Amino acid sequence: MITAALIFAALAALLHVYIFTMESLTWTSPRTRAAFGTTPEEAETTKLLAFNQGFYNLFLAIVAGIGIAGVALGHKAVGAVLIFAGVGSMAAAAVVLLLSAPDKARAALTQGTFPAIAIVLLVLALTL
Repeated sequence: MITAALIFAALAALLHVYIFTMESLTWTSPRTRAAFGTTPEEAETTKLLAFNQGFYNLFLAIVAGIGIAGVALGHKAVGAVLIFAGVGSMAAAAVVLLLSAPDKARAALTQGTFPAIAIVLLVLALTL
């Protein structure tokens, strides 16, 4: 069960690194604009905000990744706390997105599914 939790936490982290790439590195490209539904003008206007937001996603991925490494190296308690902090924040951000922009439900589900599964599996692994 712990292995499955680590796999889903890793998938969540990788997804958030991808989101970082789109928001911080390719925000104004046609492909990223299509993914986020922005015009060239909107993308240029929001470029700095997206750049900053992307780094939030990267930092959450890093926290989760360090937690995964911690568990894998035998530091179960510290690793689990870091995983919960990283993927818990990812899942919470997905809920905020869903509540604040219901038309972005697909993006919220994409962003929040792996973290939510990782949380459930990690709780089960630690309590069973």
